[in-house]
Amino acid sequence: MAELRARRGMSQQVFADRIGKSKSWVDKVERGVRTLDRLSVIETVAGALGVAPQLLLTGRHPPAPATDVGAAVERVRAALARHDAPASAPVGTAVRQLDDQAGYAWTAYRNGQHPQVLRMLPDLLADSRHACHVSLVDPPVLALLVRVYRLTAQTLVKLGDAHLAWLAADRAMMAATRGDPMRIGLAAVSLAQVLRALRRGRLATTAALTAVRQLDPAAADGHPPARALTGTLLVEAALAAAGSGDAVTAHDLTERAAHLAADHERYDQDGATFGPTSVDLARALTATRLGDHHRAVALHRRATDQEGWRRLPAEHRAAHLIDITRAHLDLGDHDAAGRALVTADHIAPAEVRARPAARVALTAVLRAGPTPADVTRLAATIGLTRP
Repeated sequence: MAELRARRGMSQQVFADRIGKSKSWVDKVERGVRTLDRLSVIETVAGALGVAPQLLLTGRHPPAPATDVGAAVERVRAALARHDAPASAPVGTAVRQLDDQAGYAWTAYRNGQHPQVLRMLPDLLADSRHACHVSLVDPPVLALLVRVYRLTAQTLVKLGDAHLAWLAADRAMMAATRGDPMRIGLAAVSLAQVLRALRRGRLATTAALTAVRQLDPAAADGHPPARALTGTLLVEAALAAAGSGDAVTAHDLTERAAHLAADHERYDQDGATFGPTSVDLARALTATRLGDHHRAVALHRRATDQEGWRRLPAEHRAAHLIDITRAHLDLGDHDAAGRALVTADHIAPAEVRARPAARVALTAVLRAGPTPADVTRLAATIGLTRP
């Protein structure tokens, strides 16, 4: 457990918070003073670490899936750690080709194809780093850096490595601040997501609203992309405020976002999706974070019945279904939680099979008692077993 926790860059306190234990409990287990002798606890720990319970029980992985996510993340880590100068740097057409590749990777991300994104990221990071040696003020190069580092940050957040994601998000913001407010806003979306994952809600709210203020002139002039990006940042700030227990601020920010969404059927740029349906989904998740689970489920059902739900990117829909399981579970509706996870797996399998958050949710469903056959099959596919 200690080795896996350290490999994922989690402190004992962060890990303890994720599994609902004290830091002292984690320390005693890692030192061998206490033992992991309950299967339900082992599955919770394994879910937080993003591994199959068999690994903790036997020290061996179960039959390996097609993609070893942990090894792929380590390759991304190695790419982020490099800072060597290239023998020759891409210019002109090569930079545009790299931007096309980044666009392709973002398409894979929106479709929930995270193993494919992980395979592409090391080369994209290396080539983008080389491109920045051409010029640190050339707008196409800056835009490329922001796109690649944002993609890296958001993918790592999903895979439970928020500390490594912080490095990528910070680099995206550093490149963005040399450019226009739109790039700053896009980088701030990723930064806010990372800070929320690190449970730094107030910092996330500040980061998002700072970018909103820089976008205000363009948004006030009616520039549609600026208004939509402003709305996306307001949603991120609202989710962060809700995570900090600030219900008033969360409500005010979602209402501001809803006002802007009235002008947009849907806006989608590199993982920043905005429109009436995405605002409704955000309302459901803010209610979940504030503990109002009945309202969260009602808002979720209303939003997912809309036509706009089916037009959202697969990644967005599957991620929301995983997040809303918290409301179902806290209401004691484990069947609904299981159905949400199975539906998410149909929409974007990697969202469920690669994300630690999905493993934790599915473990909770299994612990509740008998489950339908499709939930049992999904658990078996992931490598989870009933307590």
